Amino acid sequence: MIGFVRCPKCRADVAESYPECPHCGIIFAKYLERETPPLADTLPLPTVDGEEDRSGLSTLLLGVESPTPMPAAIGRGMFLLLMAVWTTTLASRAVNVVGSGSFIHMPNLVFHEAGHILFIPLGRFMTVLGGSLTQLLVPLVCAGAFLWQTRDAFGAAIAVWWGGQNLTDVATYINDARALRLVLVGGKTGAEVEGHDWEYLLNATGQSHHDHAIALVVQTLGTWIMVGALIWAAIVVVNQMSALRLAQR
Repeated sequence: MIGFVRCPKCRADVAESYPECPHCGIIFAKYLERETPPLADTLPLPTVDGEEDRSGLSTLLLGVESPTPMPAAIGRGMFLLLMAVWTTTLASRAVNVVGSGSFIHMPNLVFHEAGHILFIPLGRFMTVLGGSLTQLLVPLVCAGAFLWQTRDAFGAAIAVWWGGQNLTDVATYINDARALRLVLVGGKTGAEVEGHDWEYLLNATGQSHHDHAIALVVQTLGTWIMVGALIWAAIVVVNQMSALRLAQR
C-alpha cells in the first residue's frame, strides 16, 4: 500500500517515496534542510567552567542580590554593633563559667535536651552526644534555610554566629567533665547525680584527662566563628547600603 505525504509548499498529496513534488518541483530534503534551524541554535550553550554559578554564589553570600530598604540596612548596622559588644563579653568570659550568662543559654538548652530524644535509636553513646550535636546543628540548619530559601545572607551570618555561641556553651560543659560542679537541669551538680553528658563521653573515649584542653579548643573555635560571622554580616550590610546609594543616583 502506497503512503502519501503533503507537500509543505503547494499542499498537494505526494507519494512518500518521491524525493520531490511532481506539482511544484521542490526537493523535500533540501526544503527541510533550509527550514530546520541548526541544532546549535536551538540548544542553550553550557556555562563555561561554571563561571555563572560561582558568580551567583558570591553574589548571594555578599548580600548583593537581596535588596534591603535603607531603614532596614541601618537597623541591621545598629544591631551588629550590639552583637559585637555582646560577642566581646562572651569571648572574655572564662571557660568554666556556666552557660553564657544571658538568656540565650536557655533556648540552647531546649535544643540540647531535644537532641537526646532524637538520637535514642542510635544507641547510648549517640543519645548522649546527640544533645550537644543537635545544639550545634540547629543553627547551621537555620543558616542554610536563610541562605538558600530566603536568600538572606545577613540572616545566615547571624545563624552562624549562633552556632559559634553554642560551641562556647558546650565548651563549659566539656570543661566540667572531671570536676562535675555545673548545676544541671534538675538543680543538682554532676557529682550529685553521678556525672553528666561530657563526663560520660570523655570517659568512654578515654579523653577525660584532656577535658580542659578540649574545652579551650572548642571555646576558641566558637569565638572565632562568632567573630567571622559578624564580619560576614558587616560586609553584607555595607554591600546593601552601597547598592542602595547607587540605585538612588
